[in-house]
Amino acid sequence: MRNVVRQELVARQLDEQIAARYPVGQRLRILDVGMGQGTQALRLARAGHTVTGLESDADMLATAREALAGEPAGIRERVTLIEGDGLETGVHFLPGSFDVVLCHGVLMYVQEPDAMLAGLARMLASGGLLSLLVRNADALALRPGLAGDWPGALNAFETDTYTNRLGVQVRADRLDALTATLAGIAAPLHAWYGVRVFTDHAPNGTPPPGEGADGDLERLLAAEDRAGRTEPYRRVAALLHLCGVRG
Repeated sequence: MRNVVRQELVARQLDEQIAARYPVGQRLRILDVGMGQGTQALRLARAGHTVTGLESDADMLATAREALAGEPAGIRERVTLIEGDGLETGVHFLPGSFDVVLCHGVLMYVQEPDAMLAGLARMLASGGLLSLLVRNADALALRPGLAGDWPGALNAFETDTYTNRLGVQVRADRLDALTATLAGIAAPLHAWYGVRVFTDHAPNGTPPPGEGADGDLERLLAAEDRAGRTEPYRRVAALLHLCGVRG
């Protein structure tokens, strides 16, 4: 359920930002940095865009390639998959090569993200869109608090790091700090959303509710979508989706 909510909300928010910036039907050049198994990359390719996926994890890249192989030829020819690190975009691409750059769920694994963000911004053409999905450091106490882990909640108020569900200690970002960083790399913040306000505490493996007339999935997504756009709810979301525009 957590992944369904994340992918669906990010897709809606990203489509909203693309539609506001580009004419309907324009085929965009999109770079997905740290694309994982390729969920967003393949979705955007199906929409007609040319997508380059950059992924450093060999297993994830293999999964993405397997998924791509199952797509029709017209979609496969619009997708390029490259094994590489988000810190090395300048090695693979020329500045200004893309209209949209995605970096979703990656910054938490980068100890010094400013250099990487500057490199991503350089990949954008003028007026291009930078889409970041990060862990919200201002809400780290919420998950342990809702689980009744009071020591964990108290500790979370004092830190920007946390242990994720894979058991890996990673970092989180604060909205104010990222806003300043985006301004400094000439891709100032244009819009931001919260992602997973209500469902982040769900245990691993929890299935999404059923679809269709008798299911609650659409109502769940509608509630999450509205909360992610509404104060004060979006500020306590587990994830933040920030959209900067290259000046």
